Amino acid sequence: MISRIDHVSIAVRDYEKAMRFFRDVLGVVQGAAAEDPGMKYVWRIFSLGDLTRLEILNPTGEGSFLDGFLKNRDGGVHHLTLQTLDIQKAREVLEDNAIPYFGYNEYPGGVWKELFIHPRDAFGVLIQIAEFTPDDWLADSMKFPKGRRWSVEKNGSSVSLSFAHPGGGKATVELSAAEAKRLAEDLAKAR
Repeated sequence: MISRIDHVSIAVRDYEKAMRFFRDVLGVVQGAAAEDPGMKYVWRIFSLGDLTRLEILNPTGEGSFLDGFLKNRDGGVHHLTLQTLDIQKAREVLEDNAIPYFGYNEYPGGVWKELFIHPRDAFGVLIQIAEFTPDDWLADSMKFPKGRRWSVEKNGSSVSLSFAHPGGGKATVELSAAEAKRLAEDLAKAR
């Protein structure tokens, strides 16, 4: 039912202060972002390294759905997003196990389908289960161009071998020259 953890979502009161920490200190790379005027907040997806993602949420004015969450704190973990390949199957599994969910939504064009499990039903954690294509939400620098699934780069006496990851983005392995040669030999044998 669940493919992987896609991201941890952190709600913050002061976006610029959060960026000084997450961008300037930890080096996050921004991907997709959007504002929801009705719920009065902005979400932004960030990549850390090859495969790790954070989402930063911040209110855009009074009456934001984040007001209660941020009432007594400057920020904190808001929810955990789990990727599923089939949101309808996920709903069935939850229903078969009498796990209540709420907020089922399918966005136009099928780019994102989601539902939520309340913290009281998930051991104190708000869980979002979503069906989506992970690369749609990443910065171009964090993914391969369409039709490309790997790259090889020489770095002095070593080789960087990167592959498209099913969860979006790239996974990179550093190989010594000897390891790269053995890999090439193994690939030739596998033909």
